[in-house]
Amino acid sequence: MHKDSCVTINHWKFALVILASAFAGTAAYADGSGDPAVASSDNGKYADKDGNPTYKISPDGTVDWYTFSGFRRYHSDCHVCHGPNGEGSSYAPALANSLKTLSYADFVNIVTNGRKNVDAANDKVMPSFATNVNVMCYMDDIYVYLRARANDAIPGGRPPSHEDKPEAAKEAEESCTGIK
Repeated sequence: MHKDSCVTINHWKFALVILASAFAGTAAYADGSGDPAVASSDNGKYADKDGNPTYKISPDGTVDWYTFSGFRRYHSDCHVCHGPNGEGSSYAPALANSLKTLSYADFVNIVTNGRKNVDAANDKVMPSFATNVNVMCYMDDIYVYLRARANDAIPGGRPPSHEDKPEAAKEAEESCTGIK
C-alpha cells in the first residue's frame, strides 16, 4: 500500500472517531455495566447485544486477542496515570471502576478529546489522545480489556494465554498504523 493511501485511511478513521464522539451525547448506548455477554462475533472481535465491544474469556482463562491487545496497549500508554490493572492512582481514577457505569461512547469521547475536572477540590486533567496512534488504533482493545477488569472477568496482571491474532486484526493494524 502506498504511504499516501495509509495517511488518507488514517485521516478517515480519525474523522470517524471524532464524528462518533460528537454524536455520543445524543445517542442511546448501554453503559459499561451492561451485560457483557457475547452476542456477535466478527473475525474474532466480539460485541454485546447493543453492539458495544466486549471480551470473550474461555473457561480455562484464555482471553480473546483483542482483550490481550488491550492489556498491552493499556500498559503502554494508560497505566502510568491510571495504575496497574486499571485500579487508579492518587491523580487518576480507577478505570476498572469507571467502566462499570461509563458508556463505550463516553469512553471514546474522553480518550479522544480529553477531560478537565478542575475546581477547589480537584485538579484532574485527562489529556487528549487523538493524535496517539498507539491508543486510537486500539481503542476497542483498550476498552474490552478495561471492561473485562470492570466485570472481574480477568484478574490483574498479564493474561496467561490468549487466542491467536486474527487476520482481520493484522489488516486493521496495518491500515491504521501504516506499519507492516
